[in-house]
Amino acid sequence: MARASVIAILFFAVCISSSLSLGYGAAKPRKFIIEGRVYCDTCRVEFETKLSESISGAIVKLECRNRTNGSYTYRSQDMTDGKGNYKIEVEGDYGDSDCDVALVKSPRPDCNDPTQEWRKARVVLTALDGISGDLRFANNLGFKKKVALPGCKQVLTEMGYFEVKHELEDEATNP
Repeated sequence: MARASVIAILFFAVCISSSLSLGYGAAKPRKFIIEGRVYCDTCRVEFETKLSESISGAIVKLECRNRTNGSYTYRSQDMTDGKGNYKIEVEGDYGDSDCDVALVKSPRPDCNDPTQEWRKARVVLTALDGISGDLRFANNLGFKKKVALPGCKQVLTEMGYFEVKHELEDEATNP
């Protein structure tokens, strides 16, 4: 009987210590790293091609909004490096928020019109989403060049993207 009591006490002690360590582990703030890239859509087609160029010095912002009341729960900005890449570090869990990385400004006067489809990218910043690790990748974001490059027609034809072929012909003849 005494042996059963000792086992019960040990089992109880293990359960209590496990729950305490879980509670203390949750108190440590989570840190996420968001990585992405900003490019110049040199063909004005709203997606990347082999002629697309990275934009150095572009500014992006991260904004998280509470899903219930719409208030901002987090805001930050970053600038792209020489290869058009950015890295935003975020401390905290934002499972109750919708977080988006969005374009702010391009340093290139010839390529500063934000694309409609790739002007922002949703990122999930919570540990409760089934994704292990703290690194989050955002979709690449793009600005459009003022005038499409001459080689775009050939590149798009090689890609089998024939719908745009006629649009590019119209742009080339009506600048």
